[in-house]
Amino acid sequence: MTRSIASLVGGRARPGTGDTLASRNPAQLGDVVAEAALADRALFVEACATAREAQRDWAATPAPVRGRVIAAVGRLVEANKEPLARLVTREVGKPYAESLGEVQEIIDTCDFFLGEGRRLYGQTVPSEMPDKQLFTFRNPVGVAAIITAGNFPVAVPAWYLVPALLCGNAVVWKPAEYAPALGDALTRLFLAGGVPEGVLSLVLADGATTFAGLEAALEGGLVDKVGFTGSTEVGRRIGELCGRHLQSPCLELGGKNPLVVLPDADLDLAVEGALFSGFGTAGQRCTSLGTVIAHEAIHDEFLARFDRAVRAAAIGDPMRDVLYGPMISERFAERFDGWLELVEGHHTLLGSTGIGAITADNPREGFVGDPATGLYRHPTIVAGVTAKDEVYRTETFGPIVGVARCADLDEAIDLANGHGYGLSAAIYTTSPTAVFRFRQRVSAGMLSVNNSTSGAEAHLPFGGNGKSGNGSRQSGVWVLDQFTRWQAMNWDYAGHLQKAQMDVAEVRADPAFRLED
Repeated sequence: MTRSIASLVGGRARPGTGDTLASRNPAQLGDVVAEAALADRALFVEACATAREAQRDWAATPAPVRGRVIAAVGRLVEANKEPLARLVTREVGKPYAESLGEVQEIIDTCDFFLGEGRRLYGQTVPSEMPDKQLFTFRNPVGVAAIITAGNFPVAVPAWYLVPALLCGNAVVWKPAEYAPALGDALTRLFLAGGVPEGVLSLVLADGATTFAGLEAALEGGLVDKVGFTGSTEVGRRIGELCGRHLQSPCLELGGKNPLVVLPDADLDLAVEGALFSGFGTAGQRCTSLGTVIAHEAIHDEFLARFDRAVRAAAIGDPMRDVLYGPMISERFAERFDGWLELVEGHHTLLGSTGIGAITADNPREGFVGDPATGLYRHPTIVAGVTAKDEVYRTETFGPIVGVARCADLDEAIDLANGHGYGLSAAIYTTSPTAVFRFRQRVSAGMLSVNNSTSGAEAHLPFGGNGKSGNGSRQSGVWVLDQFTRWQAMNWDYAGHLQKAQMDVAEVRADPAFRLED
């Protein structure tokens, strides 16, 4: 059944400009999931103004009560886990088992943060003067504009929405335009959990309209914090825009994530990790494996095993037991086809019975279902990658993994860092020395040892450096610094003015004192 949906501002559906977007099931292109009425620039600004009006009362709500709202949201998501997961699979093509895991991540995030309403701790700090007390407090930032991608269409938004709301902020959320039904569903779950109307608004819009609306809202003083998950290119533009207003956005951007395999590694385990890292979710994760960096001593054996594993992997209908299903949308499928043009003459292509689109004329052996119904692409291993190759430097969002050769750990680290991204990295080894040397020198914000490049947990910091982000972190207690500002207070009850650094008691010491022999 096709649903008609629109932006939700102040609890009311707003039709927007009259332009509509059809969201299609990427596994069954004839299935229109939703017809979304798109907002214009003015509606985005109005949503921010509505949030500004609602935020003060929400911030005045005791933090433990806000925590109870987050608890209620978590329980509602838990009660709706299966239908929400089915919608994830239907709208973005994620295998159903992964969709269930994505919804569980919302539940885990709510479970973690519901208690933070009682732990938004400040501090009492000793003063250098008598009859004076020092304090610190966490205050909400104000209004947060959150813009998210559609590869994790409900989990990643929850990483923003849950802590932002818990801390007393109001939120205007713009989900990916190709996942409007999921944006609508998640917003309604939050509102049903007790988030007041106006404190959370949903704006359905394309990218250009969103940027124009954000620019106007910032100029109007209606937005105090921006959170963005998406490409490095767009992240740069948002960072520049926020910088004009002396704001530091929370940017979670792309990755070219390395997986290093050293001679002492368990090769079967490394292959298993590379298979899931590189091809799970059709390689459409910011933490997807970009390049395997295999030591020359085991390179050929690893490559042979990796090729066999990828060829044997089940690909197809996401409602069945498969490694991955379709590309998220036609836009992503077309971009992936373009990235295949980065393959050069010295590369060897492995992993499947073809490259590009899976069709009757270009079949994938063992394909699960009918490839003609959706946006399916062959998994591709590009062997022979070097640091000079464009495919090494480019984030290729899709089922393509490069394999490079290294002579030692130093060269592996150089290859792991050389492209400028710094999101996630993995190393397979049994050597503690190699692990800690790699940890110390790799640029990634997240590191896995004998595990895949993907697999965030709700209570660890998530984020990257360099082209992958501006050092901001999501998840766990670390994200609280994105959605609160520290306020320092001093309370002097001496009854007279005491001046810091001047009216301080002197310490009487005898610096010439020595013990007798």
